[in-house]
Amino acid sequence: MSTKLDQLSSWLKERKITEVECLISDLTGIARGKISPTNKFLDEKGMRLPESVLLQTVTGDYVEDEIYYDLLDEADIDMFCRPDADAVFLVPWAIEPTAMVIHDTFDKQGNPIELSPRNILKNVLKLYADKGWKPIVAPEMEFYLTKRNSDPDFPLVAPMGRSGRPEVGRQSFSIDAANEFDPLFEDVYDWCEIQGLDLDTLIHEDGPAQMEINFRHGEALHLADQITVFKRTMREAALKHDVAATFMAKPITDQPGSAMHIHQSVLDIKTGQNLFSNADGSMSELFMHHIGGLQKYIPELLPLFAPNVNSFRRFLPDTSAPVNVEWGEENRTVGLRVPEATSQNRRVENRLAGADANPYLVLAASLLCGYMGMVGGLEPSVPVKGRGYERRNLRLPITIEHALERMEACKDAEKYLGEKFIRGYVAVKRAEHENYKRVISSWEREFLLLSV
Repeated sequence: MSTKLDQLSSWLKERKITEVECLISDLTGIARGKISPTNKFLDEKGMRLPESVLLQTVTGDYVEDEIYYDLLDEADIDMFCRPDADAVFLVPWAIEPTAMVIHDTFDKQGNPIELSPRNILKNVLKLYADKGWKPIVAPEMEFYLTKRNSDPDFPLVAPMGRSGRPEVGRQSFSIDAANEFDPLFEDVYDWCEIQGLDLDTLIHEDGPAQMEINFRHGEALHLADQITVFKRTMREAALKHDVAATFMAKPITDQPGSAMHIHQSVLDIKTGQNLFSNADGSMSELFMHHIGGLQKYIPELLPLFAPNVNSFRRFLPDTSAPVNVEWGEENRTVGLRVPEATSQNRRVENRLAGADANPYLVLAASLLCGYMGMVGGLEPSVPVKGRGYERRNLRLPITIEHALERMEACKDAEKYLGEKFIRGYVAVKRAEHENYKRVISSWEREFLLLSV
């Protein structure tokens, strides 16, 4: 550990970094922490934060007192946050030379904090490592660029590009539509290169000014860190160009939602061989069991894939998002797609997660579902050929309330994620939903105000 910290110290000094953003991820995925002068950061080798930040909702509220004091110390004590020297990134948009350092969280005895999203992912990766397995993932992040909007009651609209005109109609895979925002994405790619983010392709998606950035395949923890950094970077680049970037799952009425597609495979640690393929190149039993686990457990852990009430708008009928956990080869109408690939690159693409999901938790959940299938020998359904949107046998919960009830009752997930995490996460999401239900929507004002 000291050698790693020495390397971090040298890295900061070589780049003349004057400020360090020390951050952790809360359950929503919001970066919380402190900004420290570099000298103080190096002296203290970490920071302390109230453990209560891990039970804070997206609105800044907390869960009800009964659960709060059952899960946390009544004295509202601090947790100890230690920098991960492998999770250090420059902040290219800062005025002063600045770095962000992602931290891990521990209690005073040195035990990992059970509510920490990053620790949850580490725990799942250890399950794989104990079996001699190494998961590999490749996330795809969809998001919208919108005109800046200071009034939350006003619908979002597409921004003007270089042509001076906003997009209309569907522009899926259009090069010209993507080029409308060339100056912005030149900054994004420059900044991400400086940060060492493993970006691959940029694609224009279906919606107006809806984009997709693909990441190169790699280790799950490193990519979860990169997604956390990328979302901050994308928002900052958008603001520089006087637009906004949103990773809401369904930001615009009657337009496609934004997903986080997760390609995942599993390698043998010793040989590097893909465990999803047999020696003759055919699909292995472990691959079938992995898919079986995804099918059985994604509906049980759906709040980790669809964490907000807005997330479930992606799953409404007649949307472009899959609404079931059916699987099929080269089939984008099902939740679990198996792309055509060589035997070494065989993988499954989980298409159900929203772009609003916490990257640590959604990768942990997707890999855990597959893991439980592999160790449990779960068999998948028959693969779907043709259109799968209307399949009803393996459908998802359709409301956040129903999804939270199922997650709360899933003892298999509790075994691996821990009772404390399950209770804390469900409590945070219920508190957010209670807050949401207090807001009167424009739909209610439009159709009920003078009609009932």
